Amino acid sequence: MSTPTAGPRPPRLVATDLDGTIVRGDRTVSARTVAALTRVERAGALFVLVTGRPPSLMGDIAGAFGHRGVAICSNGALGYDLRTRTVVAERPIPADVLGETARLLRATAPGIGLAVEYADELVADERYESRPWSDTDPPLRRLDDARLFGRPAPKLVGRHPTLSADALLALLRPVVGELVTLYHSNGERLIEAVARGVSKAAALDELARRHGIAREQTIAFGDMPNDLPMLAWAGTSYAVANAHPEVLATADRVIGGNDEDGVAEVLERLFRQP
Repeated sequence: MSTPTAGPRPPRLVATDLDGTIVRGDRTVSARTVAALTRVERAGALFVLVTGRPPSLMGDIAGAFGHRGVAICSNGALGYDLRTRTVVAERPIPADVLGETARLLRATAPGIGLAVEYADELVADERYESRPWSDTDPPLRRLDDARLFGRPAPKLVGRHPTLSADALLALLRPVVGELVTLYHSNGERLIEAVARGVSKAAALDELARRHGIAREQTIAFGDMPNDLPMLAWAGTSYAVANAHPEVLATADRVIGGNDEDGVAEVLERLFRQP
């Protein structure tokens, strides 16, 4: 009589993007998704929320997950403890690099509006087209360049009046790629810059090493170009069905979309309840 063989071990670290991946089109996280990520935690694995959002926009997410867990925010520039609601790591763009990057962005993409994103505030120049997240957002402060670019910051963002995010990335990455890391995470004519060497992948790698977890023991879920480094880093990568074409072409597997709880479905299969 043969002895049954155990199935493959579940991953030790689960990393997932938020908006467009586990956050639905109506900006909610389903109870099914919360329950699936709770399974991960109960199995002794680490789950990490990895997002382009700053900590100031994490309140609803922290509440959905019961104010527990860890988040990597601002495309890897900030580490955020959801329980204590405090920033625990910061990898900012130096002030001199911030100013030079802004100069090059304006020269290469005339008409672009720029904003500087901190953990708790967004400040901008006069051209930046504001897109408030909710009715409770604090008023956007407009600053002159000396104050806008005068100190280190986690993220620089730019929105152009006509160029798409993909077009902006193609135009601007060759110009500022030696200074900062440039991404985009949506289709709203917006690009995002973080310090050179900073990414979702770099922050995840640092976190995994601290916990003694190898890349091969990790999985990651995403939907946009700012997720590509994370998906390339993970042992197994998943793109939701509604993902950007480049993400769909790159990920190891394609799953159900964000409005279909695709991530939850995968986690329920990998972390079966006894």
